[in-house]
Amino acid sequence: MTAAGNGAQTAGRPTRLPRSARRKQLLAAAQEVFVAQGYHAAAMDDIAERAGVSKPVLYQHFPGKMDLYLALLDTHCDAIVAKVHDAMASTTDNKERVSASVRAYFDFVDHESEAFRLVFESDLRNDPAVRQRVERVEQGCIAAITDTIISDTGVSRAHAELLASGLVGAAETAAQFWLAGGRQVPKAEAEALVAALSWRGIASFPLQGESA
Repeated sequence: MTAAGNGAQTAGRPTRLPRSARRKQLLAAAQEVFVAQGYHAAAMDDIAERAGVSKPVLYQHFPGKMDLYLALLDTHCDAIVAKVHDAMASTTDNKERVSASVRAYFDFVDHESEAFRLVFESDLRNDPAVRQRVERVEQGCIAAITDTIISDTGVSRAHAELLASGLVGAAETAAQFWLAGGRQVPKAEAEALVAALSWRGIASFPLQGESA
């Protein structure tokens, strides 16, 4: 079965998709191949075959394999940062914010697409363009949480960034460990455990206007 779905062809003729739809189709096929094989083992032939298109069609949209990979990274890096931003904006209850941010990471690694492997387990981490995008994820998520900590507690930016990096690191590492371990703990329970651990630490910093 290809990522072209129910219709790369109609009555023996290739279906002409709008450019945006074709790009989406090609990215979906590339994601399946990259997740399954890694960047180095994947070939443009594999991606074209998975998408149900010819290589010239693939090259019309993406000049090379790296272009495809970076386009996918941009999509998924932006997605996880947006999830953490949404978690911070979803409520004014800081305990719920911590829970929502932890849940964002668990949802990301548990998605059936396994797109998290492109971000957190890339075999191209030493490539400057890939490394820059992966670092942008960490920095973007830390920044979203940092701003909330500063707003609510009044601690310095340096202190807030350190606290935020701890929360991000705990959520990311725990989510990947949970998945790699075969989901032995139910997802909701795993999220609650990590959120409780993080909240016990961050809750010790009083809100502005409160005494320590």
